[in-house]
Amino acid sequence: MRNKDDLDRTIEEALKRDPSLAEGLERADRAWDIAFQIYDLRKKARLTQTQLAKLVGTRQSNIARIEAADYTSYTFKTLEKVAKALQAKLQIKIVPETKSLAQI
Repeated sequence: MRNKDDLDRTIEEALKRDPSLAEGLERADRAWDIAFQIYDLRKKARLTQTQLAKLVGTRQSNIARIEAADYTSYTFKTLEKVAKALQAKLQIKIVPETKSLAQI
């Protein structure tokens, strides 16, 4: 039976073989985080996707797409509308990578 430790080891080995995979994993992690936050806030507000879509001014299928962990084509404007409809605040933060720009 495979478990999380096996998955972690497999990912580590893949990253050792191809370090460029790290960027894709980070992007996927961010997409998952955004999708989960929207889903969680929608559920806490006791809204269906259709109800949220009406508040945002879009279709239910667009809300479903935004809540999909593999979707990354949303715009800043869309995320702002969704956050406002969920009575939340959109925060975006840019943080330096571990390697500082001065070292480049």
